[in-house]
Amino acid sequence: MDEPDTRHRVIAWGTGAVGTELLTAIIDHRRDLEIVGARVYSADKAGRDVGALVGRGPVGVTATTDVDEILALAADCVLYTPRNTDIDEVCALLASGKNVVTTAFLFHPNRTNADVRERLLQACRTGDTTVHGAGLNPGNLSGVLPLALSGMSRTIDKVTLQERADWTVYDSTSITFDNMAFGRPVDEISPTGTDFLAFNSAIFSEQVWLIADALHAGVDEVTATVEAVPAENDHQIFDRLLPAGTTAGQRWTWTGRRHGEALVEIETLWTVGGEYPRHWPKPRHGWTLTIEGDPSMQAHFFSLASFTRDADMAEHVRSANVATAMQVLNAVPSVIAAPAGFATMADLPLIRSHTGFGNR
Repeated sequence: MDEPDTRHRVIAWGTGAVGTELLTAIIDHRRDLEIVGARVYSADKAGRDVGALVGRGPVGVTATTDVDEILALAADCVLYTPRNTDIDEVCALLASGKNVVTTAFLFHPNRTNADVRERLLQACRTGDTTVHGAGLNPGNLSGVLPLALSGMSRTIDKVTLQERADWTVYDSTSITFDNMAFGRPVDEISPTGTDFLAFNSAIFSEQVWLIADALHAGVDEVTATVEAVPAENDHQIFDRLLPAGTTAGQRWTWTGRRHGEALVEIETLWTVGGEYPRHWPKPRHGWTLTIEGDPSMQAHFFSLASFTRDADMAEHVRSANVATAMQVLNAVPSVIAAPAGFATMADLPLIRSHTGFGNR
C-alpha cells in the first residue's frame, strides 16, 4: 500500500508517559503524520526539539509552554494527554479548527456535565471539528471490547469489567500520590474526596453509561463507591514514602442499575506497596471482562512488553502506556474524517493498527 500523498499535521499536548509514546510512534512509524507542535508544562522542556525530548533525533519542531503559540499553529489534530483536563483549552483548540483526540476525558459526551457538553459542542461547530476520548480503561477494554464481543450475543444479562493492578512499579508518583491520593488518610478517599478523585470517578461513570446506552440496558442510575484500605507497613515507592496506616488500597465500583438491578459494572482493585486485602476478590492481574447472557463469555487482557523475550520491569510497565497511546493515535484519521461534534468509541469504525507488521 502506498503512503498517502497528504500528511495529517498533529500537535502533541503533553509529553508525559502517554505523550512520549505518541511522539515516538509518529517519529518511528507514522509517515502519514507530521508533528508540527508540542505543548509542554515545564521550563526545562520548553525550547527543546520535540525529537530530543523523547529520545529521538531532532525533528525540527520546538516544544513550547505558550498556549497561544500552539493555538496559532495550523494543524489537523491535537493529541491531548495532560495529567489534568482544562475545558477552556479543549474548547479553544476545537474552535481554532483543530480536531482533538484525548486519553484524558470525554468517553461518553452525552452523559457528561450538560454545561461542559454544550460548550464543547459549540466549539466543534465553530471550528468544524471533532473530539474523541479513548484509551485503555476507561477506553478500549471497557468500551470497544465489550461492544465487539457483544456481536456474538443473542441477549445480555450483565457486563462486568474487573481491573486488578498494583501501582508500586508505576514511577509517576505524582499521579499515584498527588492525584489518586494513595498515602493519604483512608477517610479522605471518596468519589468526591478531592477534585481529581471526583473527576476520575466521573469518567468511569461515563464509561458505564456508554456501554449501557450502546447495548440498550435502559439503566436509570450509575453509582460510584470506593473502599479505602490502610497499609499494614511502611513502603518506599520511588521518591515517596507510603506510611503504615495510610491508604494503600482502593476498591472502586461503578454500577449501572435498572430498577435496582446491576446490569453494567466496572470494578478496579488498585493497590500500592504489594499488600492485597484478604477480603477483596482475587481476579488475575490485568483486566477480566465477563458478559453474562446467551451465550456467556469471558476474556482476560494483560499487557506486557513481550511474552517471548526478556524485558525489564520498566518495559513491562510502559506497555500499558503504549496501549493507551496507540488507541487514540490509530483513531486520528477516522476522527479527522468524522462529522463535526462528538465521536465516541461506539460511533467510530473499528480502530486497528496503522503500522501492523510494517510490511507496506
